[in-house]
Amino acid sequence: MHRRHFLAAAAVSAARPAIAQTKPKVVATFSILGDLVTEIAGDRVELVVLVGADIDAHTYQPKPADARAVAEAQVLVSNGLGFEGWIDRLAKAAPFKGRAVVASKGVATLAGAPTPGHNHAHGPDPHCWQDPGRVRRYVTNIVEGLAAADAANAAVYRERGQAYDIRLAELDRWIKTEIAKVPAAQRRAITGHDSFRYFAAAYGVQFFAPRGITTASEPSAKDVAALIRQVREQKIKALFVENMSNPGLIEQIARESGGVVGPRLYSDALSAPGGPAATYQAMMRHNVVALVAGMLKN
Repeated sequence: MHRRHFLAAAAVSAARPAIAQTKPKVVATFSILGDLVTEIAGDRVELVVLVGADIDAHTYQPKPADARAVAEAQVLVSNGLGFEGWIDRLAKAAPFKGRAVVASKGVATLAGAPTPGHNHAHGPDPHCWQDPGRVRRYVTNIVEGLAAADAANAAVYRERGQAYDIRLAELDRWIKTEIAKVPAAQRRAITGHDSFRYFAAAYGVQFFAPRGITTASEPSAKDVAALIRQVREQKIKALFVENMSNPGLIEQIARESGGVVGPRLYSDALSAPGGPAATYQAMMRHNVVALVAGMLKN
């Protein structure tokens, strides 16, 4: 009898560590946020990224598996500012009952570009991650969200977050040094959609794009013709396609203006593992190297 009680108690005791070691389930809406969560949490969370590498979050259509992942998550990390236009509906339908972390909360935002065919912007530009200085705020928000959901690892999240913050400050300094190699008058580039406003503001580069802040918008023939004229008049040679959008429009502008399509930029999504932009820091470094080389031809 006593032996049976002992064995039962031992079985319960043996089960406790497994319960204690269960990893919090975290969902990040797209690949860049997924990388930030990984930098902060390492393998202490079970991470699901909804919009993966080289996929456009603007036009993404959630799948049933996404709803299941969101329903099971303790933490949901989104960019906010309307970037994931589908996330509120998904969270409600799942339903999501955990802790919501809006990474851009508290970030100083810029006005979005006017939608093609309109002369006014619609809300703030959501692409804040194009400025590492603003991403430091993203990191703070993610750290605090994870710490609140998983108090046992809060100190680890904060320590890793502080270490990553130092690397972001170093990245910012490196970008400034690289951009300084391009004369100010030559710091102009054409991209597929207007996703580099924060980079432009932080580093003194002018970007022009046929589309507004979302790839879901389509420019008119008049808008494209005006951009082609501008490229010709200003002798802009640096044209870039983005990894998550159709290159056809930029290739057309290059053909009709005499511009040159440079290496692919990574704006709203990382590359696949093993690619040139598999992490946020790698993405920024890849883009800067490509931009500097292209703008020096202007």
